[in-house]
Order: sequence, then structure tokens, then C-alpha cells
Amino acid sequence: MNPLLVNFTTKFQTVPFDKIKNEHFIPGLKEAIQIAKGQIETIKQNPQKPNFENVILAFELSSEKVDLISSIFFNLYSAETNDELSKLAKDFSPLLTEFGNDLILDQKLFEKVKAVYDQMEILNLSTEERTLLTKRYREFVRNGALLSEDQKKELREIDNELSKLTVGFSEHILAETNNFEMVLSEKEETEGLPESFLEAAAMAAKEKGLENKWLITLDYPSYGPFMTYSSRRDLRKKLFIAYGSRAFKSGPNDNREIVKKISSLRFKRASLLGFKNHSDYVLQERMAENSNIVLGFLKELIDFSKPAALKEIKDLTDFAKRNGGPEILEGWDFSYWLEKFKQEKFDLSDEMLRPYFKLENVLNGVFAVAKKLYGIEYKKIEGVPVYHKDVEVFEVMDSKGAYLGLFYTDFFPRPGKRNGAWMTSFKNQKKIEGVDYRPHISIVCNFTKPTPTKPSLLNFNEVTTLFHEFGHSLHGMLSDCNFESISGTNVYWDFVELPSQIMENWAYEKECLDLFAKHYETGEKIPEDLVKKIKESSNFFEGLASLRQNGLALIDMAWHMDDPSNIKDVEKFEKEVTSETRIFPEVPGVNTSVSFSHIFAGGYSAGYYSYKWAEVLDADAFELFQEEGIFNPLVAQKFKDEILSKGGSQHPSKLYEKFRGRQPSIKALLKRGGLLVSKA
Repeated sequence: MNPLLVNFTTKFQTVPFDKIKNEHFIPGLKEAIQIAKGQIETIKQNPQKPNFENVILAFELSSEKVDLISSIFFNLYSAETNDELSKLAKDFSPLLTEFGNDLILDQKLFEKVKAVYDQMEILNLSTEERTLLTKRYREFVRNGALLSEDQKKELREIDNELSKLTVGFSEHILAETNNFEMVLSEKEETEGLPESFLEAAAMAAKEKGLENKWLITLDYPSYGPFMTYSSRRDLRKKLFIAYGSRAFKSGPNDNREIVKKISSLRFKRASLLGFKNHSDYVLQERMAENSNIVLGFLKELIDFSKPAALKEIKDLTDFAKRNGGPEILEGWDFSYWLEKFKQEKFDLSDEMLRPYFKLENVLNGVFAVAKKLYGIEYKKIEGVPVYHKDVEVFEVMDSKGAYLGLFYTDFFPRPGKRNGAWMTSFKNQKKIEGVDYRPHISIVCNFTKPTPTKPSLLNFNEVTTLFHEFGHSLHGMLSDCNFESISGTNVYWDFVELPSQIMENWAYEKECLDLFAKHYETGEKIPEDLVKKIKESSNFFEGLASLRQNGLALIDMAWHMDDPSNIKDVEKFEKEVTSETRIFPEVPGVNTSVSFSHIFAGGYSAGYYSYKWAEVLDADAFELFQEEGIFNPLVAQKFKDEILSKGGSQHPSKLYEKFRGRQPSIKALLKRGGLLVSKA
């Protein structure tokens, strides 16, 4: 029996990773699709008058097994892939896309949904039921339910092609990342690099059979510190260009044609559905609502960010020149000189902070924050099947000791894991016939690995990353909704980052750091002067950071606001788009678009602006915590009740207003970033 198709008998009904093999996925998905189609057929043939229960709720429950198998597959594909799984993805994704199209383009099923939707005002529905009904109806319309049969066929072809292209895009980035290695053989090549980093690099080299050498890769725990600390400008340049040119050169992993095809197909799809362009299609289901609002939002931020950024880069250039650096800073100089400038200005560096941020302590720290805010506790448990030995599992309980869900952690880089950090789930929260099915949530990161002599010691950016992803996990874990489709993080994209980004704020507060930041050898609490420097330096080069984020958002909008069929040269197109936000000299042969996984493979197309949008929300929301106390139980309870537990059960603007008492203000973000005065 295929383990994917039976009810899991493990404790907490966890995914039996020890029994699942690659060969189970395609047969399992096919069988699950047939089961779902049978349940859909029952909905269609039901002679009773369509109502919420026999159409909308029945439809909600029809694809449970398909959703579960898909979740397991794509989580493994991101975190623990292999050649066989990559090959399977080429068949798995189109099968899933075809099934989705079979549902969304089924005229008889749509007529049932529409019949319920047309009765909405006379049905006695709860707010959550109305939200689900509206969401389901609009999904059909937005995916072609009102199209002719020929148009529906064309839409299917577009969706199938897009699913293949996005898989190919991701595979190319992973291959390019894994294919590059920079081996250092001479001691002088390691000048400036911290001992902890060199130990990790030597360990990586040894794993590849390279004795007495150091291996530098494009995985961020290797790439980031090297660019920050290496005194060898020539090697920084080599690494910078290798990173920036991934999938931007002739060969099997070239993504230039793929990004043009993806954006063109998205435009064609949006046009077919009656939208002006892909961004208008996407933004109909966002807080921002349309492209003009997004562009106006980005312009306002750029107007404040750019003057600050120009001053910052002038100050950095002057500092570098005073200390023997180049007359003009290039992209590969920035992190290196910024770190030195930061050390001079604040007498603060990542290496000074690392000893106080042992990974296990930071994890216990976010657990302590969650307990103080929301009364929940995490207890590590053994015996739960996992997909890799690095993965750990925790049982989560509420203040009364009742089971809330499971929390998986997967912290270290490896060849089968994509770069970055993300929160995901194996099971989402839902309620069926009065039973509350609790979620299984996971956070996946690429942190600095332990070495033979040192535990995993995080830099401060990694600390805030852990807080960020943990915030997402709370959104999933504390969900209290009836329907899986709108529970947890199933919210508008430009709202989903609020629970994650607001969590980062606590990492800068002494009251929080005192809970966990202690020296890994002596147990000494982080000194007060270091905490003060962390806080003071939090706005350091905020103008440039903000400008960079806005530049990435402009790239995203440019690919999706107009007809991309006119884009012939990806490099030229990107340079034109980013001219307003570019600070450093152009570097031939590097390109952001072709490795911009967020927008071409990660669901953020026409939505990358949402990071800054959510920053406005998080700064404005955290201002209330600051006013009342960062661990104020009443504010925390309100945030839990109105934001974290509600998922997408109501429009986010309404949820936010219930929490804050008003709509968000951009001033809190500008104030926090020290940018309010920069425009003048």
C-alpha cells in the first residue's frame, strides 16, 4: 500500500518520511486526483438545491489528499531534493496543474458555486463562510470559468507550460549554485577571514576530499561572510560575479529565455482573463489593489530613501579612501567596507556578536518570547519521522497544556536544499465537524553549521532571520479558523509578512535579548553596551537597504506591468528599469532577473513590493507594543486575536483596523529607519 494514500498512523499523524519513497509520489498523486474527482462528481450530481454545505464545504474537503501529497512533495523538493526528485517534478507539476484546471474550468461545478454565490445575501452565513464563498467564486472567474471552451483550452496550455518553466528556472539556479566552487590553497588567500569561517570552509573542503584547503561556495553562509571579511578584493570580485551571473550565461542553465517566456505567458494569461496585464490580475487580490497604488507607494519610499542612500555611499567611499580603499566602490566592495565602517562607527561586528548567539540559545529565545507574548510552550520530542537527520521536531502547547501543533526545524545548508529561509507546513489548521485539526509547521533556513570545535554561532542577520521565520510559524500555529483555505498564512501576499516582520523588532530590544543572548562558553549575558550598539546600528545604511528593496520591487513590476514580448535583451531591460535606484557602477555579465526566484518561481510575481508594504504594517503595529510595553499581555492578546488567529477569514484591512484602531501610517516606518528627514 502506498504510504501516501493511507491515514498516517504515526503519533500526531505526522508524515511518515521513513516509509515514503520517491516512487510513491506520482502513483500517489494520480490516485488522490481520482479520489478528488469522484468527490467533485458527487457535488455536481447532487440533486439537492446548491448551498454552502453541499457545494462550498464539500469542495473545500474534496482535495485533502491531493493537497497533502503536494505539500510533502514540494517541501522535499525545496529542502531535500535529489536528481530523481527533480526529474519527478517535471511530471508532478503538470499533473497537479492539469487537475487544478480540470476543477477550475469545469462549467457544471462553476454553475453550482455560482448558484450559492448568487444566494449569498439571503443565506445565513458567518463572516468566514462569506469570505470562503467569495474566494472560491473569484478563483473560478479569475481562472477562466467565464471563458469559451477554446479559451479554456488555451488557458490550460499556458498553465501547463508555466508549471514546467518555473520548475526549470529553479533547477537552473540550484545547479548554478552547486556547480561553483572556489578553492583556496594559500594562506594569503584567506586574509581577513574569521577563524570560525575558515574552520567551516576547511570542513567543507575536507568533505569534498580536499585536504589543507578551504572551500568557498555560493551558499549564503559561505558567500555572505566571504564578501564581508575577505581582504582579497580580486577574490571578492570573482565571487560577486559568480553569484550575480548565475543562470546568465550560455549553457544548459541559462534562464534568459525562460524569464521572457514566463513573463510573456503571464501577460497572455492575464489578457485572456480580461486584465490589462499580469500585475493588475495579481493585485486585484491584494491590499494594494492596483499597479498605480504600488508604484505610488514605491515612489514615496524612493523619494525618502535615495537622498539618504547617496549620502551613505559618499560617507562609505570617503571612509574607504581614508583607509586605503578604491576611489570608486564597486558592488564587491560594499559589504567589506561597510563592515569596517560599522566597526569604526559603533565598534561592533558580527564576530563580536556571534559568541552570544548560539543557535540553540536563539531558538530557546524565540520560544521564550512566544511564551511571554502568547503563553505557548515548545517541547522537543523524539521518534517523529523526519526527512533529514538535521531536522528536529517540537510539540507546541497552549498555556493550559493543550496540544496546539508540531513545529519542525531544519537549519543548515546542504546540496539538496535551495538557498534562503522560509516557513512552510505539512498540514494546515482546520476544523471538520467540530474537531480542530492542528497544524504541522516547519521553518527551513541555511545557517552557519557547527564545526568540530564550535557550535552554530549566528550572525545578527541570521538571528533576525530566525525571528522572522518564527513569526510566520506563529501565524500558522495560532490559527483558529474553520477552513484550511483561509487558515494560517493563507492571506493576501502583502499581509502575510506582517506576523514575520514584526517579530524581528523584538531581536533589537534589551528586554528580549536578556532572555537568551549569552556567551556560549562563559554563559555571560550579552553586555549592555553591545545591546545599545545593536540598537543604534539598526538604522545603519537604512537608506541604501530601502533603495535596494524598492529597486527589486521595480524590477518585478516592470516584468509584469506591460507586454514583455518587446523585451529582447534582459540585461539592457533590467539596467533601464533600475537606473533610478542604482548606486554602484554597472557590472557587465551580472543580472538579478534570471535568478530572482521570488518572482519567477516563488509566488511573488507583481508582489515583491509587499515586503516594504508589510514593513509599514509591522513598524506601525510594533509602535503600539513600544507604547504599552513590548511584552504587554493585552496588546499581545489583541494581536493574537485579531491578526494571528484569524488567517484570511476577513479582509486584512479590517483585521488590521480591529487591532490598531485605525489604518496603518507610513510615518512609523520612516521614523524607525531614520528617513523622515532625509528627503529634505
